[in-house]
Amino acid sequence: MLPVAAGAQSQKPVITGARVAGDDTRTRFVLDMDRQVTPAISALASPYRLIIDLPEVAFSIATDSGKTGRGLIADWRFGLFAVGKSRVVMDLTGPVKVDKTFFLPAVDDQPARLVVDLVRASAEDFDEFVETSRARQAKSSKTSAPKSDKLTAEKDSDKPLIVLDPGHGGIDSGATGVDGALEKAIVLDFAKLLKEKLDESGLYNVQLTRDDDTFIPLLRRVEIGHELEADLFISIHADSVRRGQKFARGATVYTISDKASDQLAEDLAASENMSDVIAGVELAEEPTEVTDILLDLARRETRSFSVYFARTLVSELESAVRLINNPHRSAGFRVLRAHDVPSVLVELGYLSNEHDEKLLISDEWRARMANAMAEAVHGFFRPRLARRQAAPSQ
Repeated sequence: MLPVAAGAQSQKPVITGARVAGDDTRTRFVLDMDRQVTPAISALASPYRLIIDLPEVAFSIATDSGKTGRGLIADWRFGLFAVGKSRVVMDLTGPVKVDKTFFLPAVDDQPARLVVDLVRASAEDFDEFVETSRARQAKSSKTSAPKSDKLTAEKDSDKPLIVLDPGHGGIDSGATGVDGALEKAIVLDFAKLLKEKLDESGLYNVQLTRDDDTFIPLLRRVEIGHELEADLFISIHADSVRRGQKFARGATVYTISDKASDQLAEDLAASENMSDVIAGVELAEEPTEVTDILLDLARRETRSFSVYFARTLVSELESAVRLINNPHRSAGFRVLRAHDVPSVLVELGYLSNEHDEKLLISDEWRARMANAMAEAVHGFFRPRLARRQAAPSQ
C-alpha cells in the first residue's frame, strides 16, 4: 500500500484496495473506498475496453496493481485523467455486458465497495453499449470539457515561443524502467528543468503542455502548439523497446515522416500513438490528405524546419551525452503532426536499458542534457534573435 496523507483523505475520496474475481463467463471488479462516489461507466471497441470515470480520487494502492487480470478482464490501469476526474480503464478479453453496478456501504471495519459485474456478451450488444454510453458521456461532459478551452499566452512578437511537451501523464504512465522509474515522472521533471534553462536566458516564452501528473490526449497536445502559435514544439519521452533491449541505448531525436526510417522508429511511433488507447480516449479520425496547395507548402516548410532543428540538436548532444546509432530518425508520430509548428520528439534514453535508466535519474546527466538542448534552441533561433538585435540600428 502507498501512504496517503491525512489531509488528502479529507479532501477527496480514497481507493484503498482493488481486485478482480470470477471466470471468463462472469467477472467481478471491486474497488474498496473510504466513501461512496458516483461512477460513470462507458466502453470503447477496437480494442475492447471498459472505462470507469470517477471524481478525482486518491489511489492508495500499489502502482503495479492491474498488471494482470482475470476472467473477462485482461488487465487494468488507473490514474488522474483530467482536472477533477480519475479513471480506471480495463482491457477486456472480448465483448462484455455490464450486468450490474452497485455500492456496498461501509460496515464495521469493512470499507465501502464499488462493485461492477461483467458477463460475456455478443459483439453486437457491446457495440450498442459503446454507442449509448459514449453518447451519454458526451452529453454530460458538454458543461465541463476542459479540452475545448483555448490556451492563451502573452505573445511577445520579439520572443520565440517554445512549447515543451512532457509525454504521457495521469492514467498513462508511459514506460516503466528496469528498476521501476516511471517515464511520465522523468519527462515532466526534465521538461521543468529545460524550461528553467531557457527562461534564464530571457530570450523565449516557454510553455508546458502539462506541469503536473495529468493526462493530455495526443491531438490536444498538437492543438496546444497551434493555439499558442508556437515557433518550436519539443515532445520529451523516455520509452522502452520490446526488441533489442540490451542494445537500444542513448538519446534519439525523431521527426515526422510518412514512412519510418527503421524498425525501432516504427515500433516507437506505434507505441506512442497508443497513448490515447491506453487512457480510454475515443480516437479522432485522422484529417484527410491536404489538397490546398498553400497548406501543403506550409507543411513542407514546417517539416524542413523540424529536420533542421533535429540536426542542430543532434550536433549539440554529440559532445554532451551518449547517442544511439543514427540518432536522427523519423516515423509517423501523431504528436508531431502540426502543419504549422516545427516539431521534434526527443527520447532522452530508453528505460528498458538499465544503464540509461540510471542516467535518466542522475542530476548531473540531466543538467548536461538540458544545457545541450538549450544550446540547440539558441542555435536554431540565432538568426531570428540576431535580426531582432540589429533592428533598432536600422
